[in-house]
Amino acid sequence: MTPIIVLAVALSAATCVLAFALATYALPFMFGLAAFHLAHACGAGVIVAGVVAITAAILSFALFVYLREVLRSQSARLVFTIVYAAPAAVAGYALMHGVTGAALLSEPLRQLFCVASGAFVATAAMLRLCATK
Repeated sequence: MTPIIVLAVALSAATCVLAFALATYALPFMFGLAAFHLAHACGAGVIVAGVVAITAAILSFALFVYLREVLRSQSARLVFTIVYAAPAAVAGYALMHGVTGAALLSEPLRQLFCVASGAFVATAAMLRLCATK
């Protein structure tokens, strides 16, 4: 019984790490998802639509990195960074809201955890965008 419990805890931790890693790339993921839906609706197959989605996600991330590096104005750089990190904050909030859904927490404490998680994921997304060159 103990190995199963340890495995469940390890898989839960791995899922949280994966969800955090994916949440920091929320905006490119959403661009890719929108490109997939558009390509699939236009008659492309699933594989071709997947290639289009991956290409759109990579290009959107590259565009944000390029614009952040090219712009000279610090305020414009900050705006681009915030636009990139806002969906990541929403994803981090939703992630914690889902994780704490079954927990016996008071609603203010749950909201505090959710907002803190959103801020943490948004900060991580900003740092990833700023560190990529």
